[in-house]
Amino acid sequence: MNRLLATSNSIPLAIVRLALGIVFFAHGAQKLLGWFGGPGFQGTMGYFQSSGIPAVFAFLAIIAEFFGGLGLILGLLTRIAAFGILCNMVVAIAMVHARVGFFMNWGGKQAGEGFEYHILAIAMCLAAIVGGAGAVSIDQALAGRVPNRRPVRAYEFEARDQVRR
Repeated sequence: MNRLLATSNSIPLAIVRLALGIVFFAHGAQKLLGWFGGPGFQGTMGYFQSSGIPAVFAFLAIIAEFFGGLGLILGLLTRIAAFGILCNMVVAIAMVHARVGFFMNWGGKQAGEGFEYHILAIAMCLAAIVGGAGAVSIDQALAGRVPNRRPVRAYEFEARDQVRR
């Protein structure tokens, strides 16, 4: 459990985590609850299924965005939340966006959106998976309370004692 929650007091990691969490919570809330002008759960499920995405993957995408975004905002189980969003982005690229190309459809000249946004989200997810939640997170608070069950080796005491001298 320590490895899952472990993180530094990094403010840059916290900024990445919060930005990613806010964006994906908002998108997930559109899909799950119909907030921010979104279609809600039934509308999203219908759209995904009409696009050829199986219901189970559509459901997982909605849940990953909403609860993954919430987990990232709170810094709760950050690595799991980021992994869920990362998987969502990889599937979105493979199933929908790769055929359109790299660039987003800013000019309205292509038939869909490219995957440049997804690459940024994947990079941010990897930062959270590798580095953890960073500063001001529930993971950081819990990590200090989870007992370290790994036995301490004698040479670790010796090294610590040498540093104190």
